[in-house]
Amino acid sequence: MEVGMLPISASKRGKLLAAGYTTLDAIARASASHLARDIEVSDSEALEILNLAAKTGVLDRPNGTQTTVVGGGQTAWDMLNDEKFSSYITTSCVDLDNILGGGIKCKDVTEIGGVPGIGKTQIGIQLAVNVQIPQGYGGLGGKAIYIDTEGSFMVERVLQIAEACIEDMAEYSNHFHKDLQACEVKMHPNNILENIFYFRVCSYTEQIALINYLDKFVMENKEVKIIIVDSVTFHFRQDFEDMALRTRLLSEMALKFMKLAKKFSLAVVMLNQVTTKFIEGSFQLTLALGDSWSHSCTNRIILFWNGNERHAFIDKSPSLKSASAPYSVTSRGIRNSTSSCKRIKMM
Repeated sequence: MEVGMLPISASKRGKLLAAGYTTLDAIARASASHLARDIEVSDSEALEILNLAAKTGVLDRPNGTQTTVVGGGQTAWDMLNDEKFSSYITTSCVDLDNILGGGIKCKDVTEIGGVPGIGKTQIGIQLAVNVQIPQGYGGLGGKAIYIDTEGSFMVERVLQIAEACIEDMAEYSNHFHKDLQACEVKMHPNNILENIFYFRVCSYTEQIALINYLDKFVMENKEVKIIIVDSVTFHFRQDFEDMALRTRLLSEMALKFMKLAKKFSLAVVMLNQVTTKFIEGSFQLTLALGDSWSHSCTNRIILFWNGNERHAFIDKSPSLKSASAPYSVTSRGIRNSTSSCKRIKMM
């Protein structure tokens, strides 16, 4: 729920937003002293805001009664059974899918980072297309949300990958001699483009506002099975003097993504940039936003060059072992690597 629901003055509401308190949940988690310090008000005024936030949250519920934060428990046995029916989105690279246990997993938040030109956006576009592969072909038949912060989304490239995806499905159908004509008729490149919801954000405030809106949007578009952010980093690497504020905003954003992934059984893929870090006497490349941000995702994949060949390395995962796999970026999208793979500029 938004801070705009609070019956307080516009100046206090503005201070809350500026300090990173964008939802009533965020306010509720703060103490009166911390809230007073962050928005520069007295302790009594901060306490009053906390009380208003609690009351407004209760009144907004349909039955007007308070509920617990935890919606219900789950046994470890239930969790194990759920794992058996997990859904995955193929990357179109068999080697990469294999080390990921089948592809990008739904209900998880996956971070993919690497140097410029390594293919982060290409992977993002590929996933936005592949999530739409019909269930008859082993896909999810879903839709995608693509959040573009850098302006790197190319609709011509999406069309190119969509056409290749449909050709691959036709080849699959012919190879296995299955009657999948109904699926073939429905799948056209234009249909694939229509099922990608594109959002262009130009500031970190727009990014936060959009993420707050996603719960409602996905509720209205329940076919959405993946959210891609390209990149999650861009607007948070500039114009930030208050690092504590940045950390708070990023933590709030990561928490919302985790909740979205679990609530709607969808995959969240956050593309990240790289920066340099002084490690053991030398500067080394590492993913941006610092060490604390590395805990905001379920799985972390680092893309890197090995000579002229692209590789993906699982840097962090609670269920996958550390492993690397080669992949290539071709005119048809992400594919298996070949020994003759050249470092070329696509499009």
